[in-house]
Amino acid sequence: MSVRMLCVAGLSLGFFAALVSAPAAQSEESQSALQKDPAGWIDLLATKDLKNWKRVPIPPGSPLATKNPWSLDPDASSLVCDGVGIHEMLLYNEEFGDGIFHVEWRFKKVEGGKSYNSGVYVRTSGDGAIWHQAQVGSKNVGYIFGDTPVDGKTQRVKIDDKKPQRGKDAGEWNTYEVACQGKQMTLWINGAVTATWDNCEVSKGHVGLEAEGWYIEFRNLKFKR
Repeated sequence: MSVRMLCVAGLSLGFFAALVSAPAAQSEESQSALQKDPAGWIDLLATKDLKNWKRVPIPPGSPLATKNPWSLDPDASSLVCDGVGIHEMLLYNEEFGDGIFHVEWRFKKVEGGKSYNSGVYVRTSGDGAIWHQAQVGSKNVGYIFGDTPVDGKTQRVKIDDKKPQRGKDAGEWNTYEVACQGKQMTLWINGAVTATWDNCEVSKGHVGLEAEGWYIEFRNLKFKR
């Protein structure tokens, strides 16, 4: 084989190897979309109050707790959720289609605490009946689940790519980005994509957060179309 043929063969093999390894590259370390390009994001807490957000009960139609667990800490520029004894959503009033929801969160560390729980929502209906959640917890993260239409019937789905855990211990800040484009939904956590779903039938909805029994803080709530 000539030198030219060897070079062409080498290029072809290299190109083929790149195609084969492309899906695996999703698990490689990467910057967040906000880090890559900080322009064009909507600050969902820009008004410094919660008038653009609404509390939604879980399950849908049940009464809301008398206590409102959501408040703003202007000194820390964070949204505080005292969710002890409460289970509900906080949804942003505007619906979004394709785009990226950026959220940073941390639990208040509790002595002997375990099974920390919360969630980050995208493409969720205003009444909370249809929802898609990136699980928030301590060493129990990395997947997307929800109640969503599948062939015209609402079903529970769970998308778990079985990636290594990327959640940090309670008391430490975590960064999530849930990206939606067409039917594809991806979850990026602390430097890498951990789950990809290619068959979401809901094209738009509300973004939001979950109160589920724990004290948790959120900051840098941003959306980019």
